[in-house]
Amino acid sequence: MNRHPRALACAAGLAFALAGTGCAAAPGQSQAASAAAAVVDRPVIVVGSFDFPESIVLAYLYADALAARGYPVRVLPGLGPRELVDPALMAGLIQLVPEYTGSALEFITLGRVPATASVTATAQALATAMAGRGLITGRPAAAQDGNAIVVTAATAARYRLHTISGLAAVAGRLVFGGPPECPERAYCLQGLRLTYGLRFRQFVPLDADGPLTRQALAARDISVALLFTTDPAIRTAHLVVLADDRGLQPAENVVPVLRRAAADRYGPALLATLDAVSVRLSTAALATLDAEVELDSLDPQAAAGQWLRAEGLVTP
Repeated sequence: MNRHPRALACAAGLAFALAGTGCAAAPGQSQAASAAAAVVDRPVIVVGSFDFPESIVLAYLYADALAARGYPVRVLPGLGPRELVDPALMAGLIQLVPEYTGSALEFITLGRVPATASVTATAQALATAMAGRGLITGRPAAAQDGNAIVVTAATAARYRLHTISGLAAVAGRLVFGGPPECPERAYCLQGLRLTYGLRFRQFVPLDADGPLTRQALAARDISVALLFTTDPAIRTAHLVVLADDRGLQPAENVVPVLRRAAADRYGPALLATLDAVSVRLSTAALATLDAEVELDSLDPQAAAGQWLRAEGLVTP
């Protein structure tokens, strides 16, 4: 695969964006927490996220839970795709990233260690793979968000589509839309070709589970799309999720991935704080947070803060 040299080059460039992190606190961090951080002069825990709304919400969930307990935290939301963010984490440019177990395992091992639908096996394999790179994983949340191959109700009816394998007979006439990195991803076009034999007439690079993909699907500029399983548009737009009848998609539990150096510096209470968030986060809760941000236009940090307060993880 040739994606990693490019990713490492981008990660080097990210250092310039991080140069000003200093001892800045997360937006909304209490003055008391900021003052405590300044007095002790502890290094800031920089939390990065991928470039889609749910990842940004997750970054604030973990970051604000830490900030509420006095840890010096800064969030860098929407940094880019995994090819940029994870190498930056491995290089120590950021210290914490909310990840998804199956996709993270495929990326970190270059596909040599296959992720499966087993939540436990995939999480354990990821923890082992991360350990050799100076990283540790927290407790996986019950919340999962994987890839969903979707079509409109009209397309499903026209071609009598219920499963992904059902696309084989018509893929050559259809246009597929998804994130720009989709052709290189094992669980996107690459996996659809190898597992299902699908070759679409055209691929249109759009965004990662964002408005461009949904708009293109609604306008019939594309016929098939990659969305995430928690996307509220699946329900509101009455989209049809095609069944993954050959088991391409793995377990995709939300999991915080942390630099071991940061965990060692701050002690076990740091990881315990992250795990307290994960243990309360369900798929239903994550879908609700997504809807608040993407449908109700609630600020991601505000949505995260409401949930943390409701769960008793931070005090008003």
